Amino acid sequence: MAIEFRGMTELAANDKKIGKLTAYPKWCKGCGICVGFCPTNTLVLENGKMRIAQPELCIKCRICEKLCPDYAVYFTEEDVTGDV
Repeated sequence: MAIEFRGMTELAANDKKIGKLTAYPKWCKGCGICVGFCPTNTLVLENGKMRIAQPELCIKCRICEKLCPDYAVYFTEEDVTGDV
């Protein structure tokens, strides 16, 4: 079951939990879209590449994941038992 919130789809608790924010800097072309839209400044551009600077600030809104044209940032998904 998915919940629509301001155009973003979040997973319902009975499906999967959003896990860890993960980055692939080698895939990043440095467009800055993820950094510009991150509401908590979790991500930064450093030497022309995106980097997760403050993971503890991430609210798991998934905006960065949805907007990245290079798929350089994503969230793992965990089932309800916590297994990845």
